[in-house]
Amino acid sequence: MTSKITNFFFFILFSFFLPNSLLARNLVIKSLGHSSFLINSAENSILINPFKAIGCASDFKEPNEVNIDFILASSRLPDEGYNPNDQLMFVEPGIYQFEDILLNGISVPHDRLDGRRFGMATVWSWEQNDLKIVHMGGAAGEIDINSQIILSRPDILFISIGGGIKSYDGEEASRIVKILKPNVVIPVHFASGKKINKDCDFSNADLFIENMRDFKVKYVGKDFQIKPKRIDQNTIYIFSN
Repeated sequence: MTSKITNFFFFILFSFFLPNSLLARNLVIKSLGHSSFLINSAENSILINPFKAIGCASDFKEPNEVNIDFILASSRLPDEGYNPNDQLMFVEPGIYQFEDILLNGISVPHDRLDGRRFGMATVWSWEQNDLKIVHMGGAAGEIDINSQIILSRPDILFISIGGGIKSYDGEEASRIVKILKPNVVIPVHFASGKKINKDCDFSNADLFIENMRDFKVKYVGKDFQIKPKRIDQNTIYIFSN
């Protein structure tokens, strides 16, 4: 009996001093600007849409993350598929396996003209830390019924909202969100704070938020941790650039 009490005491003591991130196995999301994010879990580190600092991304510092497992890119355009260090990058539609992660890439128009102007973008779906994640940072066109089934009910949905020639505007993005029914929405490709490039036609997040009245809005800075078992419901996370 004494041995059991002693073991329990050391378990409580060890747990108290153990870092929260190890106890909770949180998913850590870091915004790198534009539509680029670093997503870290205990097992994997994934870089999303690294860019070259040109055009609409010229006001941002280029992502230079080297300790990653792989890159997921919407296309090979330099503002969302820049890979100067020739790291492992998945960009073409298809199904891929990396260790325990199954990646599903779906082709969606990169513009409102069925891809006739900017071609097709790849929308990515995968599970990390027991959370279903969908990244639609490069999409601006309609998604067909088969794609809707594959992408539906993610825990986390990244989606463009700022309008322009290859991005959903706030109203279009809200329609996609209502179809896919995510728990958490992370908007990308919109004007915020001082990072407003006058050469781009991105709007701010107001139109999107106005069309998402059933969702709460949280402003989370550049980094945010999500606890898989306590993920928010019907919530928009606005990351700072």
